Amino acid sequence: MATEAIDPRYQDLDQWPTAIAVEAMVEGQLAAIASLRSLATPIAEAAEAAARRLGETGRLVYVGAGTSGRIAVQDGVELYPTFNWPRARVAFLMAGGMRALTEAAEGAEDDAEAGARAIDDTRLQAADVVFGLAASGRTPFTVAAMRAARAAGALTIGITNNPATPLLEAAEHPIAADTGSEIVAGSTRMKAGTAQKAILNLLSTAIMLRKGLVYRGRMVNMRVSNAKLLVRGQRMVADLAETDMDTADAALARADSDIKLGVLVALGLSLAQARALLTANDMSLRAALQAVHK
Repeated sequence: MATEAIDPRYQDLDQWPTAIAVEAMVEGQLAAIASLRSLATPIAEAAEAAARRLGETGRLVYVGAGTSGRIAVQDGVELYPTFNWPRARVAFLMAGGMRALTEAAEGAEDDAEAGARAIDDTRLQAADVVFGLAASGRTPFTVAAMRAARAAGALTIGITNNPATPLLEAAEHPIAADTGSEIVAGSTRMKAGTAQKAILNLLSTAIMLRKGLVYRGRMVNMRVSNAKLLVRGQRMVADLAETDMDTADAALARADSDIKLGVLVALGLSLAQARALLTANDMSLRAALQAVHK
């Protein structure tokens, strides 16, 4: 596996000046991102398929072990505050359980039966989308989970850093970022992990785009949960309704901090009218605004 290979260029890394070693690691991170250039099409295809499959009830299910599992959890937990994606529509299947987020449980990744069992316990539906991550592409827990998920009828997306591996074969949408050998041999939390994180960011954000949770480059479905986000929400309402901050503040308050409702209220609709309009347009702010401006 390329991710386990030793690169002779770095065999004396521990003797290099720290600044030079860090420069080499920075170059490795840049190379990891560069490996995604050829993946735009498969990532987009996977995102579009996922958005269609999810409908109004489907879940995003993240599967992984070790570093890959932790990266998966990081992506999934951010969907609720960023896009108000319901917590009930996200699930995490981590080798060794969620305790493995903070305590290494390296042996758990070899338990294929546990991977398949985790899928069975999740009671997958056809509308569910499963992300499986493994730098090696061979992790028994993750591969078994993906095979079980596909057999259950869920949409499966496999993300790895080695080509022609069992994980890619198990997934309907295989995505392989060929990041090659690591500067510290086998330390896939570096180049491989960076690529996996970026791929998940791209996938989940593209899915939210297709689900109508972004409008004019803004997180209009964002949860307003602190003072900083309140100001951001007020600015969004002011910009999108083309009004002043005082009007935007009042509209957002009347809308109980719901940005999409706040925009429509700032345009002069009552709260009831705004809710009805959004509901009639599948909660799409773009479609609602088009109806207002007809």
